Formats: sequence, C-alpha cells, structure tokens
Amino acid sequence: MNNSAFTSKALREAYAEGAAAFGWNKRTMAPRSMREGAELIGWGMATGMWDAMFAATTARATLSAEGRLEVSTATSDIGTGTYTVMTQVAADVLGVPVSNITATLGDSSLPASPVEGGSWGAASVGAAVQLACQSVGEQLLKAAKKVEGNPLGRVSMKQVDFKDGYLVLKSDANVKIAFEVAMGAADLTVIEAEEKASPGIGDLISLYRKSRNTHSAVFVEVKVDEQLGVVRVTRVVSAIAAGRIINPKTARSQILGGVVMGIGMALHEEAVTDHRFGRIMNSNFAEYHIPVNADIDNIEVIFVDEHDPEVTPLGVKGLGEIGIVSTAAAVANAIFHATGRRNRQLPITIDTVFSPSNQRV
Repeated sequence: MNNSAFTSKALREAYAEGAAAFGWNKRTMAPRSMREGAELIGWGMATGMWDAMFAATTARATLSAEGRLEVSTATSDIGTGTYTVMTQVAADVLGVPVSNITATLGDSSLPASPVEGGSWGAASVGAAVQLACQSVGEQLLKAAKKVEGNPLGRVSMKQVDFKDGYLVLKSDANVKIAFEVAMGAADLTVIEAEEKASPGIGDLISLYRKSRNTHSAVFVEVKVDEQLGVVRVTRVVSAIAAGRIINPKTARSQILGGVVMGIGMALHEEAVTDHRFGRIMNSNFAEYHIPVNADIDNIEVIFVDEHDPEVTPLGVKGLGEIGIVSTAAAVANAIFHATGRRNRQLPITIDTVFSPSNQRV
C-alpha cells in the first residue's frame, strides 16, 4: 500500500547491526581508494524489501491418549524447514515434547493449504497449526473438568499452561492433570481439531490497512583484479528484519541460499535468447553459469529482533525471497566503489567490468 503505515519496520536496526558487523565505518568514500596488491577493493550495500504474505491455510491436529500428537496439512516441504516449523509450533502450543510429534504434509488428501512458495509457508502453515492445536487444547481443558473433584476448578484457557503432557494451573504449578487422565475422564481416545487460518482473523484486520514487509540491509566486499577484471565476492553481511524467527538454523539456511542466488544474479546468471526463434540458447547447466563452492566466501546472517503482532498470529514473516533481494545491487555498488565504473546491466562479467560504455567517475 502506498503512504500506509507498516505493521513493523526494523530496517534502521538492520542498517545499524549489519554495518557494525561488516565494519562499514572503516570504508573510505572515494571509488578506487581501497586496494590490496593487484586487486581493487570495493564495499557496497543495498536495501531489500519483500512482501510478508499470508495465505489461507487449514491444518489438522490429532492428539492420542498416549500423548502422541500429529499435525497435518497439504503443503509441501522443499527443504525450507516446514516440517520443523509445524513441529515447533505444535510443541509450543500444547507443551508436547518434539519427540512425540509427527508432522504430515505433501498429500492432497490432507487439509487444504497453498503451494510452497512466495515466502508465506511458515507464516501461513504455522498460523493454521497454532489454531488447530489451540482448539485441541480447549477440548482438553473441557475434558479435564470431568476429572473427579475437578482439581483445576472453573478456569479458562488463559489460566492454564500445557507442559510436558500436563494441563498446569498458572497460579499454582502443583495443580496439574495429565492429558491421558483428562481424556480418560471424558472417555476419549483421540482429540482432533481442524482449523483454518486466513487474513482478517483476530488482529490481522490490519492487513487491509497497513503494509507488511520484510526488510534487509546487505553489505558486500568485492575484490577486482585490475588487469583481468575478475571479480571475487569475499564477504557478505545480510541483516534481516523478518518478525519472529521460529527456527534460527533453518532460517539462516534460507538466507544463505538467497545470498548465493543474489551473487549468481550479479556475476554469473544470464539466459541468452535467439530472438529469431525465441529459443533459450544456454538451457543447460553446462552453459548457464551459476555460483559453485569456489565462488562463495564468507556470508554472515544477522536476524534483527522485530516484534510484530499484526502481520500474522505468530508474528512470523517469510524468508524465502528477502535473502535474494538487494544482494545483487550491493555487489554492483561494491564493484562501483572498487573500480569507479557504474555497471547498470546484470550479470557483471569480466568483459563488462571495465567496459568503456560504463559510466566512470
């Protein structure tokens, strides 16, 4: 939305933390002013921004009297950690050990969910799993009130915790009822709930009047051989503001992959088209260049603390694209700082680094 407020925007904090980690204050301003032997050194940065999307998703939670919990939805996991996020959210809501939770997905017979993509997986699926588990919790509390003597009393969901297979009274942790006892009192062998999360629920009405985005500040160091024009990306610091991070390890992996893609966009990847026939001439990995291990050096990922209760029920924003956004621009800015020549087309290859057609300061 234009001219609208943000649900959250920790971009300034991303600038500060990224610059501090990179050592940006040591940069000399003038192009071609930093050198190491035969290589020119350039430092560049750029700002990234991506939509924090949230799509309607349905999830099912099934709790057995033995304390096993299954959460399921039809989405897929393409290596981004959806299984892990589903499991962690369920464990957090119902206090069931991760070892007792099974995440099931990737089947169209399961509750409907969007495709895996668009930086909305964790936000959308996580919200649905949270709602389904909360519904199971409500049924558990109702069952617990049938236990002889009703130890918990006339309490609401806000007055109990779910910990290690027990309903625990917040005001007195010594008062607790095991899930299996509660379910046995209500003659239940299974508790199941299916819930749909969609934009507009709860506080999410703000989605219609506020902008919701992830932000990044990317800092890059390049070294350019002045004679050969070879560019090496030697350091990257990517500071990300993306709301609540459910799993720092899998989140970092997504950003690392995105940064590598951004480096590929800046220096390697180019589809060459035969305009006579509309054919892609380098349609295989023998000719379409992508970064390999030797092209990638040190990448540091920083997640800025950002609380956002409006963007999704979990405060989660997607991470798929924000790692890519602005990385190529930061590389291009670093090359300009190193060489004094402004490249305005990607990829920036050996033959174009010092091209006379590039603007020179």
